[in-house]
Parts: sequence; C-alpha cells; structure tokens
Amino acid sequence: MSCVNLCTWVQAGTSRSRSSPFKLLHPLKSHGFSFQFSKSQRPISSSFFTVSAVLTKQETVKEEEGEEKPTFNFKAYMIEKGHSVNQALDSAVALKEPEKIHEAMRYSLLAGGKRVRPVLCLAACELVGGHESMAMPAACAVEMIHTMSLIHDDLPCMDNDDLRRGKPTNHKVFGEEVAVLAGDALLAFAFEHIAVSTVGVSTARIVRSIGELAKSIGSEGLVAGQVVDICSEGLSDVGLEQLEFIHVHKTAALLEASVVLGAILGGGSDIEIEKLRMFARYIGLLFQVVDDILDVTKSSQELGKTAGKDLVADKVTYPKLMGIEKSREFADKLNKDAQDMLSGFDPEKAAPLIALANYIAHRQN
Repeated sequence: MSCVNLCTWVQAGTSRSRSSPFKLLHPLKSHGFSFQFSKSQRPISSSFFTVSAVLTKQETVKEEEGEEKPTFNFKAYMIEKGHSVNQALDSAVALKEPEKIHEAMRYSLLAGGKRVRPVLCLAACELVGGHESMAMPAACAVEMIHTMSLIHDDLPCMDNDDLRRGKPTNHKVFGEEVAVLAGDALLAFAFEHIAVSTVGVSTARIVRSIGELAKSIGSEGLVAGQVVDICSEGLSDVGLEQLEFIHVHKTAALLEASVVLGAILGGGSDIEIEKLRMFARYIGLLFQVVDDILDVTKSSQELGKTAGKDLVADKVTYPKLMGIEKSREFADKLNKDAQDMLSGFDPEKAAPLIALANYIAHRQN
C-alpha cells in the first residue's frame, strides 16, 4: 500500500492498476500516463480560478467593462441535481410487494442526505461531454450502495448506531433482519438498475462501469476497508499507513467509483477518466479526514448522527494520530491536490467538481 507521506504532504499521481485500483499516489509515468500541461492547461489554482468566477468569453468582456463578474451558484446546482436524483430514486424503488422490504429500502434511501456521490457522478459525466440522463441510473446505483453501507454500518453487530440523518436507524424501525435484507436488496438492485435503465451509452461502456462499481465495493474496495477498520478497533499500534488503507477503501472507493462511472458513461477518454479517478481519490480521503474532525468537534444534533462514536469505540482517526490542526492542514492540501487534477478541462464545466471539493472540505455535518 502506497501511503501519504505526511512529512512532504501529498504529490499528485494516479493508478490504473486493474488488480488494485485503490492505491494512492503512484507516479503517473509508472503506469503509462504522463500528463504534459501546456501553459493554458496548467493545474487550476485559487490564484486564477475560483468557483465564484467561472467566465465565458462574453462575460470576460463585460468584466473588462467594469461589470460584476458572474458566480457559479453551488447551492442552486446542488438543489437542482439533488431534486433530479431524488425523483429518479423514488421512481426506481417503488413501494410494491413484498411491501415490508420495499418500505425499508425506501425509508433509508429517501431519508435525505447530501447526495454527494450521485451529484459527483452526474458532474463528471457532463464534464467529459455527456448528458445527465446517460449517468442517472449509475448515480442512483451508487446512492443505493451508499445507503446499503449505512444501513449495515448502523447494525448492532457493526457500529450499533441509533441515529442516521436525524432519524432512527433502519434496524430500529424495521428490526435487524429486515434491515440486513433491505441493504442486500439495494445492493443487488443497484447493478440491475445500471444494466437495465442506462440509455444512450454503448454496451461496452455499461459493462465497464458495472465492473468498476463491483470492484469498488468488494473485497478489494469498500469491504476491505470495513474489515481492516473493524480489526483495528482498540489496537494501539495502528499508524497512518493502515489508517489511509482503511479510508481509501472504506470511504474513497465509492466516491471514486461515482466519478469514474460518470466519466465512463459520459464518453470520457482513458486519460480523462484517470485524471478524474485521481481527483476522486483525493476528495475521498478528504471526505474522511473532515468526517474525523467533525466527529470530535460537532454535536449529534449538528451532525444528524451520533457524535464522538469513534472516540467511544477507540477507533484510530486522523485527529487522534495528527491532532486537529494538522488534520485540517492535511485536508486543505488534499483539496488543493484534487483540484489540480482538473487541469486541462473546461473551467466552466469543471466548476461543479471544484465546488463539490470545496464543499467536502468545508462542510459542517
């Protein structure tokens, strides 16, 4: 496992290994990718690009004339995309017989949430020239799988949690047996939904996306991170390398799949897909670093879930190993490196991903 070197922070890189797609920070050239940036394609930095300054040629002229420059409305974008995703999820998982299992599936799937993963999928699709409709089934699928992981995480045999998104957890409402089956059903249906409902995309790209998603959640992806996380509880010798392994697999893998699926289904080239893969890998780890910080700095009411549970479970976290301030510095660095991977893309089309990275970095729950 190639881990983050916290002395020198993070250097941008990528991996396109089929056998283990979730390693961090391998040099680009060692995997056959060497991105040469022209002056016009150098990594995006806050010095010349921010989410609040996405300009078209016409708007640039207006700015030169002294008019106020336009802003990218991230809140409106998330509301619009979130509404589309919620409608698609509601339609995909209808309340039908057996009513009990579908009710349990819908209870957690439609309980709200930030819909970060499906929005990442849609934004990546549109960034490479695709249309939202091409990636919507995949966006719904990753949210179904994410919801499955939350239902199972909350079970008494796992994290034993009573609260999720401000509501009683699934097993508290429907019982442990139905909660397990609701998660299983969502997992199975996610793949069916991509296979059956994706339109306007070649069969080869649909199959490739299904394989990508399956690997991200299996024994080399989400499950791997979950198992190592469980086995690490209460241990005193867990270091940063093992902690990174846990979160690159447990948290970043599904975020990475969300972005990569969008890029594949949207018609992205291999180079574009791998750059977006690395972007997602950075923000995936960023998501967990921020989550660890919030767990020890916010209340249960503020988070909508039980606060301080990692401390109670004696889990290893970034604040525990690095302290709060160093963890925040690390989060800032991951955010910058993620945004650097969006160089060469149309800045206007990249604005949603830039905004999402900043949102993940600065979220409060």
